[in-house]
Amino acid sequence: MKISFLVPSAYAMRGDVRATLNLAAGLAARHEVEIVSVKRTKETPFFPVDPRVSLRWLVDARPGVRHLLPPGQVRTEVALWRALRGLRADVLVTTRPGLGIQAARHAPREVVRIAREWSRPAVPEPVRRLYPRLDAVVTSTVSARDEWARLLDDDLSVHTIPDALPAGPWPRSRMDNRIVSAGGRLVPVKSYNRLIRAFAIVADKRPDWRLRLYGTGPEEKRLRGLVSELDLHNHVYFMGATSDLPGEFAKASIVAVPSRQEAPGMSVVEALSCGVPVVGFEGSRGPAEFVRPGHDSVLVPEGDDEVEAYAAALLGLVDDDRRRLALAAGALRTAEAHAAGAVAARWQELMYGLRSRE
Repeated sequence: MKISFLVPSAYAMRGDVRATLNLAAGLAARHEVEIVSVKRTKETPFFPVDPRVSLRWLVDARPGVRHLLPPGQVRTEVALWRALRGLRADVLVTTRPGLGIQAARHAPREVVRIAREWSRPAVPEPVRRLYPRLDAVVTSTVSARDEWARLLDDDLSVHTIPDALPAGPWPRSRMDNRIVSAGGRLVPVKSYNRLIRAFAIVADKRPDWRLRLYGTGPEEKRLRGLVSELDLHNHVYFMGATSDLPGEFAKASIVAVPSRQEAPGMSVVEALSCGVPVVGFEGSRGPAEFVRPGHDSVLVPEGDDEVEAYAAALLGLVDDDRRRLALAAGALRTAEAHAAGAVAARWQELMYGLRSRE
């Protein structure tokens, strides 16, 4: 089969981009796979692209690039319309509701069209109206599947397939560094502020432990101010962005996930693949969708005294080597469900099944 993945930008530092590139690489072992990036925003993608996967872009949006037509949404929509109308593929997988809508409108009917979704659409009405023209929706969690099934009122089949990790071997933590790590975009929904406040309690009791934050984003200045306010200069480090988050997580003994929602949750899955236990908050949209508390992770309730409860959970693992190692072993077992080969096989089965209905 020829499989095309349509993404807003393959050049971005986002978990959904990472997940798509991992899946594309897994499928490329047996199929012809391409990534179609609507926009090219940088010289090279932030994450590495498997050499077996071809990459092309529709609109060059790099700074300083001159165009015959003025930049803007119209130019992008025209380029996307042309690409979809002329698409030559057996399967098209879109990765945002806006792209799924355009695929429903313009992609050839003989192409199997699948919408890969990590969250609900901001404007659901066009989705309700046009998504029934597609062949399927795929989500990474059961709760997301249920939400999409309710939204579409059973007019379209909705499936759950977990996100894929990169091909192994995965880096493995030795679990002997006094390091807590966290990774992802520095944005409000990630709630790094409550992690920093919780780590102030940890650092006061266990001053030999350090917190490393990986990523960049609009919250960085405010978070650095909070570190200064709490006098944590020698305990909290801003490590910047990295395209190899698993390699950095493998240097840690605990990975903290303080966010209020994790979509797609790649940082959680990557932590598990390194054999590092996760500490997060309970909640239907948080890391609870990707972990098994008590087996590979510790989750604490949100609400009153949540910062103190989170600090206590971190300290519980800091002070209990045996428990930390047991959770690390469980993390590796959980990660097996996200192995590239296993996830690609499930996608392949779905794609062949949908093609046989044509």
